[in-house]
Amino acid sequence: MKIPLRYQMSEYDCGPTALLNAVSYLFPRREVPPEIIRSVMLYTLDCYGMDGTACKAGTSRMAMMYLANWLEGFSRATKFPLTCQYISGRAVHIGAHSYINDALVRGGAAVVRLFYEVEHYALLTGASEGHIYLFDPYYLAEAEPEFVQEGIAVTLAHPHSYNRIVPFDVFNRETQELYAFGAVDSREAVLLFDERTRRTADDTIEYFI
Repeated sequence: MKIPLRYQMSEYDCGPTALLNAVSYLFPRREVPPEIIRSVMLYTLDCYGMDGTACKAGTSRMAMMYLANWLEGFSRATKFPLTCQYISGRAVHIGAHSYINDALVRGGAAVVRLFYEVEHYALLTGASEGHIYLFDPYYLAEAEPEFVQEGIAVTLAHPHSYNRIVPFDVFNRETQELYAFGAVDSREAVLLFDERTRRTADDTIEYFI
């Protein structure tokens, strides 16, 4: 059984929540190794707030890179069918020739850093007709005016996979606007697959626009 995706418990834990949601999205509950949960919580929330308070600046890029490598190594060592790839910079964009689009159409998921007032992590789970299906761990019951302005839909009808539907062009902006990836040099994403359900190019339908 796959469980509903979860929401962050605080203003700071979007990083670990998005990573654990990626695992929940890809794997049934009974298959998830507890070591993954322990390690995600152990190595995230590593940034200090402006006042020096631990964890109050969320999760760093270094921690996300480390965890992508740790998950890949753990899965190889234990034969758990999860694969991970960390990408950054110009490799992080939405559209034609995108690693992210390719991962989504092949049945994978992507944890991405984007902007939602501040830098924020969310999970991408699918795409079609110029839109990305996204699970944002920051709970909203309905769309805020800024979402409506950007053409972003908020839904609670798909708790196992997504709660936002976002146009492609929202992500690629280099500004610090809603759901933009921001400056190219600071972009990052983690691509994740269950290798048993990963589709090949021959099994997929081209949807890049």
